[in-house]
Amino acid sequence: MNKGDLIEALKRKNGFTREKAERVIDLFFGEMTHALVKGDRIEIRGFGSIFVKEYGAYKGRNPKTGESVMVGAKRLPFFRCGKELKERVDTF
Repeated sequence: MNKGDLIEALKRKNGFTREKAERVIDLFFGEMTHALVKGDRIEIRGFGSIFVKEYGAYKGRNPKTGESVMVGAKRLPFFRCGKELKERVDTF
């Protein structure tokens, strides 16, 4: 499922116009993105949580040349599946 599929499902199940469904989906993902950028944690009960993990800089190696390179610090989103979702997926 992709963003377009979500828009179509919202449109079909709620009688929204495509434009209104798009605005709802854009708002939803925009607010989630904004929360993660601020460092907030997102938790949707029964589905899972998304949070930002921070990784420090480290010395890596270019696998092609074998040369040592410094990899900068970074922040990445991380998803942890909820118990209820795990159980539902496992039953199929």
